[in-house]
Amino acid sequence: MVFTAGQIAGILEGEVEGNPEIAVHKLAKIEEGEKGSLTFLANPKYTSFIYTTKASITIVNKDFTPEQNVETTLIKVEDAYESFSKLLEYYNQVKSNKTGIEDPVYQSDTATYGANFYLGAFSYLGNNVKIGNNVKIYPNVYIGDNVTIADNVIIFAGAKIYSESRIGNNCVVHSGVIIGADGFGFTPDKNGEFKKVPQTGNVILEDNVDVGAGTTIDRATLGSTILRRGVKLDNQIQIAHNVEIGEHTVIAAQTGIAGSAKIGKRCMIGGQVGIVGHITIGDNVKIQAQSGIGRNVKDNEVLQGSPALNYGDYNKSYVHFKNLPRIVNRIDQLEKRD
Repeated sequence: MVFTAGQIAGILEGEVEGNPEIAVHKLAKIEEGEKGSLTFLANPKYTSFIYTTKASITIVNKDFTPEQNVETTLIKVEDAYESFSKLLEYYNQVKSNKTGIEDPVYQSDTATYGANFYLGAFSYLGNNVKIGNNVKIYPNVYIGDNVTIADNVIIFAGAKIYSESRIGNNCVVHSGVIIGADGFGFTPDKNGEFKKVPQTGNVILEDNVDVGAGTTIDRATLGSTILRRGVKLDNQIQIAHNVEIGEHTVIAAQTGIAGSAKIGKRCMIGGQVGIVGHITIGDNVKIQAQSGIGRNVKDNEVLQGSPALNYGDYNKSYVHFKNLPRIVNRIDQLEKRD
C-alpha cells in the first residue's frame, strides 16, 4: 500500500513541511530509514538521526524545529508517538480488511453473521453462533455452539472459542488462544481417586479486551469467568475458572491466576506472577515480575517477592539478604574470639 505525505497528514490531522506528494510504502526505524519509508521522532535521544535518515517522511512533534537541513519531509503533529501508533492501527485495519467466506469451512445452518464478515478456510461455526458486523475470523478457528461475538472483533488463526462464550465489541483474540476450556475442577472420592466436577459456566470478554497468543481462559464451574472492559493480556497466561479481572487491568506473559480470584481495576501485573485462588486484589495494584501472591491485597499496594511483600519492605529486606554472607562471616569471627 502506498500513501502520500498529504494523505498521512490528513489521517493524523498534521501539517506537512516538505513535499506533500512524496509517497511511502513501508515503515522503518529512524536510524534505518530509506527512500520510500515512513518513520517518526518522539524520543529526543534520537534527534541526531533526523539529519541523516533517508526516510521519505518523518512524523515529529509540532514544537520540533530543525537545527540544520533535513532531507526528509516532516509531518508535524501534537504527539508524534501517539500519532505513529494511530497510523499503525489504521494500517492494520486497511491491511486486514478482508471480507467473504473462504472454502472449505463449516457453518451451522443456525449460525448468523453481520456485514463485512470474513471467515478463513478450515474454520468451524457451531449451532446458534451469533456474530456481529466487521468481524474477521482467520483460518483454522473453532467457534463452538451458542457463542456470541459482537462488532469489530478479530480472531486470529488457530484460536478455539468453546461453547457459550461471549465476546464483546472491539476485542482481539490472537493465535493459539483457548477460551472456555474446562476449569481445573476435581474432587477426591472415598478411594482417593479424583473425579471431575462438571464445568457448566462460560467465559465473558467485555468490550476492548485483547488476549495474547497462547493464553488460556477457563470457563466457570458455575456462572462466568469475566474479563472486564479494556483488559489486556499478554501471551501465555493462564486464567482459571471463575476469575474476574477488573477494567483496564494489564497482565504480562506467563502469569497464572488460580480459580475464583478477583482482581480490581487498573492493576499492572508483571510477568510470571502467581496468584492463588479465592483472594481479592484491589484497584490500582502493581505487582512486580515473578512475585507470588497468597493473600488479599488492598487498593494501591505495590508488591514484590514470593511470598510478596510491600515493594519498599522487599527492597530493604533484599539489602540485608545480600549482606548475609558478610554478616555470617562476622558472627563466625566473633565466636572464634570467644
